[in-house]
Amino acid sequence: MCNPVTLTRHESYGLVTLFSPPVNALSQTVRSGLVEALDAALEDARVEWVLLQSGGRCFSAGADIKEFGKPPQAPVLPEVIAAIEDSPKPVVAWLHGVALGGGLELAMACHYRLAAPDARFGLPEVKLGLIPGAGGTQRLPRLVGLEAALELILSGEPIGADKALELGLVDGVADQGHTPEEARIAMAAELARQGVRPTRERTLAAASEAPLEWLAAQRESLALPASGDLSPLKAVEALEAAMTHPFTTALARERELFLECLASPQRQAKVEAFLARGRDSRSLNAGGDNTRGTTP
Repeated sequence: MCNPVTLTRHESYGLVTLFSPPVNALSQTVRSGLVEALDAALEDARVEWVLLQSGGRCFSAGADIKEFGKPPQAPVLPEVIAAIEDSPKPVVAWLHGVALGGGLELAMACHYRLAAPDARFGLPEVKLGLIPGAGGTQRLPRLVGLEAALELILSGEPIGADKALELGLVDGVADQGHTPEEARIAMAAELARQGVRPTRERTLAAASEAPLEWLAAQRESLALPASGDLSPLKAVEALEAAMTHPFTTALARERELFLECLASPQRQAKVEAFLARGRDSRSLNAGGDNTRGTTP
């Protein structure tokens, strides 16, 4: 089996390419490959910055659903994301197709993000009775603001590249039509010259003058559905942690809330329904490829 992640050096940058068809699901093999490729790029003195991209039809539709219900295998996605964000060399992500769930969380850990004009971005975890569990509730509001982050997380619906640029989720969008590789690299190199920019260190902005009161009001408006699905309320709690605790503490709290959702019977029922719908389907939808990818 070919390595799903490769590193090639081109002049002063290292090109890390993820290719694991059909939707570049973030399996253990892919996660390991990402860490190994990043380590190799950091050890190469000739590499000044890193461009992360994916082959195939999308950047990544999220976690590999085949790993659901199994013991986690190292490196887990939060470890991969931390390694990227901690890189002393700038990491720029080129995003095409979809970046959903864990795929978007991976992209948000990069220091800069560039998007193809038809790219779509989302955190659909609530559709499976979950919340983002690899920093999505912590990094997203630092990029787009508290209110927009909560709307994206609770709706679970993807947004297009232009909206992502307007919100600050991405740093640039390529021109319509085919973008030559040279143009993409030039755009990425310009961003990389600005240096490392960890997302976790960005200020968490809120449009409301009293953001905690605003969050409390949102919680009150989320009546517990008959299904007993707690994921929307857990999402609000994770964002409250982002507002009131240091990043590392809030990140740990997000993971606790994610695991609580993961253990719930409501989550299990939603995942089983998701699998049942996708058993005879190969289409890429808001939750990724129904047969391989999902969103956490």
